[in-house]
Amino acid sequence: MPSTSTVAVHSCGTEIRVTRGGAGAPLLFLPDAHIGAAWLPFHDWLAERHEVILPEHPGYGGGDAPPWLDRIDDLAYFYLDLLGQLDLRRVHLVGAALGGWIAAEIATRNTSRVATLTLIDPWGLRLAGVTGIDPFVTNDEQALRDLFADPKNADAAIARVLAPEAEDALLKGKMVTAKLAWQPRLHDPNLAKWLHRIEVPTLIAWGQEDRLLPLAFGAAWQRAIPGANLLALPGAGHLPHVETPGNLAGAITDFIAQQRAAT
Repeated sequence: MPSTSTVAVHSCGTEIRVTRGGAGAPLLFLPDAHIGAAWLPFHDWLAERHEVILPEHPGYGGGDAPPWLDRIDDLAYFYLDLLGQLDLRRVHLVGAALGGWIAAEIATRNTSRVATLTLIDPWGLRLAGVTGIDPFVTNDEQALRDLFADPKNADAAIARVLAPEAEDALLKGKMVTAKLAWQPRLHDPNLAKWLHRIEVPTLIAWGQEDRLLPLAFGAAWQRAIPGANLLALPGAGHLPHVETPGNLAGAITDFIAQQRAAT
């Protein structure tokens, strides 16, 4: 069973909740901004082969945003500090949506502790001529519905995320997301020119029915990262780790095993 504890990151004096479960090579999963750091069936699948480490981003989950958090690269450096403090080596770094953007920013800076990189429908790039749904211009319920291919999955997410007891966490998380991704929308204009610096094996996984960021974005990520593989996931929208957890977890663990066999 996974266990949750509070970790104080000494470099910036910030505490976060971290959930850990499973055994094996470490896998750090950086969550999206909507479902957040909930332990999901997806993590159970991964934990069959890995020690899964699931942090809650600073400013999410009901906690207050730290004063140092202004831009997405602040979170990249924060997690690099966390990796160093926990002395994690040969980590399999996985991120979804906002977490994928953070993971990519990490990998452009320093992969000395990273063995592989998996980006699941990451934010971070702008693609000329391709538009998706803007999550900032709809109400909370519709914004959640837009993330899913299956309405039943959307209903389950709405029931949890929009529950009255989660109202404070929702509001604080929205404020942090707006600070990080409002302007420019969901991307860093400088990121694309540095993606060539990612030197670890990389898997790009994309929900085939993603309406927020259509599959063309996945192809753009694949072109930008040397040697990256692109996997399209039928039946999934913007959050395939929620909608197709078994298929995605299996693809990730197979990808990691292939990289191990090649070294």
